[in-house]
Amino acid sequence: MVTKFDAERLWTLQELQKVLCPHDSPVVPETDAIGCQIMAGRVKWVTDIEKSVLINNFEKRGWVQVTENEDWNFYWMSVQTIRNVFSVETGYRLSDDQIVNHFPNHYELTRKDLMVKNIKRYRKELEKEGSPLAEKDENGKYLYLDFVPVTYMLPADYNLFVEEFRKSPSSTWIMKPCGKAQGKGIFLINKLSQIKKWSRDSKTSSFVSQSTKEAYVISLYINNPLLIGGRKFDLRLYVLVSTYRPLRCYMYKLGFCRFCTVKYTPSTSELDNMFVHLTNVAIQKHGEDYNHIHGGKWTVNNLRLYLESTRGREVTSKLFDEIHWIIVQSLKAVAPVMNNDKHCFECYGYDIIIDDKLKPWLIEVNASPSLTSSTANDRILKYNLINDTLNIAVPNGEIPDCKWNKSPPKEVLGNYEILYDEELAQGDGAERELRSRPGQPVGPRTGRSRDSGRNVLTTWK
Repeated sequence: MVTKFDAERLWTLQELQKVLCPHDSPVVPETDAIGCQIMAGRVKWVTDIEKSVLINNFEKRGWVQVTENEDWNFYWMSVQTIRNVFSVETGYRLSDDQIVNHFPNHYELTRKDLMVKNIKRYRKELEKEGSPLAEKDENGKYLYLDFVPVTYMLPADYNLFVEEFRKSPSSTWIMKPCGKAQGKGIFLINKLSQIKKWSRDSKTSSFVSQSTKEAYVISLYINNPLLIGGRKFDLRLYVLVSTYRPLRCYMYKLGFCRFCTVKYTPSTSELDNMFVHLTNVAIQKHGEDYNHIHGGKWTVNNLRLYLESTRGREVTSKLFDEIHWIIVQSLKAVAPVMNNDKHCFECYGYDIIIDDKLKPWLIEVNASPSLTSSTANDRILKYNLINDTLNIAVPNGEIPDCKWNKSPPKEVLGNYEILYDEELAQGDGAERELRSRPGQPVGPRTGRSRDSGRNVLTTWK
C-alpha cells in the first residue's frame, strides 16, 4: 500500500529528477538508476520530519537511513527533539562525526519575545560603547537599528504598553503568542478594552491559569504596507548560519513573497479578517480566492524587477541592502548568547515586511521554516534549498567532522551567497575604522567585494 508520503516521494523522484539532478554538486561522478549523483561517503541519517524534500536529498546522496537509537552522523530534527538532545536530564554527548540542524538555544532568535529582547539589549550595548551604529535622530529613533516594530511583552510590560498606546490611541497593534507559528493565536486590536478582555478571559478560563498563561508579544502594526495589486505581502528569506563565533552566514538567493488573498484595507471593520492581514500560507490556503497553482507566491527576483521598474534601480538596491543589514544585525544581536556548539548549523526562515516608504521591518525568524510544498515550483525551490544547505553543512557528502573550519569553497555554495564572515570583517579593520569616524556612513551601503567581483555589503566585509 502506497501512503500519502510515499506517493509524494515517488512523484518528486520521477517528475523532478531531470530538473533537479543536473545542478547537483559534481563531487562524485558515479550515478544511480534514476540519474542522480551518489555521494561516496556512507553517512547514516535520521529525521523526525518526514518531508520528501529531505528524504530525497538524503537518498540521492547514497546516505543510509538508521534509527535514532543507532549510530548516526546526521540528524535533521524538529525543535522539540533538539531540546531533548541538549537537555541536562535527557541529553547526551555528541561525537565529532555527528551534526544536527539546530543550535541548542536557537530560541534566543526564533522566539518572538526573546528576539526583541536580544535586539534591544544589543542596541543598548552599542549605545553604551559609543558606537556610531547606535546613533539616534532628534526624535530618539535609531538611525541604523530601527528595524523591529515597537514591541512589548504581555503581561509583563502591560503598563509600558498602555503608556505607549495612549500617545497615539488611533494606532493598531498586533498580538502574537510567543511560541507559536503559522499564524496561530494572532489577532489585531485598536482599543485598550480589547486587551483587558483578553487578559480577563485568560484569567477566568477553566483551562488556562494565570501562572501558566501563554506569553504574548504586542507590536505596533505596520498599517502602511507596500501593496502590489492592492494586496499585502511579506518576504520569506532563507539564511544559513554555520557558526556564530566567528559569525558566518549565507543568504539564499531564491526567497519568495507571500501574498494575502484579499485586498488590503486599514479599515477597523476588517481587523478580524485574517485573509487581509496575515500572509501565512497556513491561513491563506483556506481563503476562497487562494490560487493552488502559484500558491499566492512570487519570487524575490520578480519583486526586485517590479520595484526596479516602478520605483527605480537605486532605491530598490538600497532596500535589499537594508534587508541584508537587518539580517546580519539580528544575528550579531544573538551571537553573544547563542550556544555555538560545533555540531550545529541552522537554516532560518526570516519574515520581512516592506512598508510603502520602502522601509523593511523584521517581523520574526523561524527555526523550522516550512518544508511542505504547496506548488510544483515550491517543491523544486525547497528541494534545492535542502540540497545547497547539505552541500555546505556536510562537505562532499562525506562523514561529518565537526572540527573543520566551516568555510566551504565558493563552488559548493549553489544558490547561497556569503552574507557575512566575521573573520574577513576583522581582517578589514582599517576600512571599518574609517567608516566609524564622524561624518562617514555607517549604515547599509553597497560596495565591491575584493574577491567575488560582484556587489556585496562591504559595511561588514
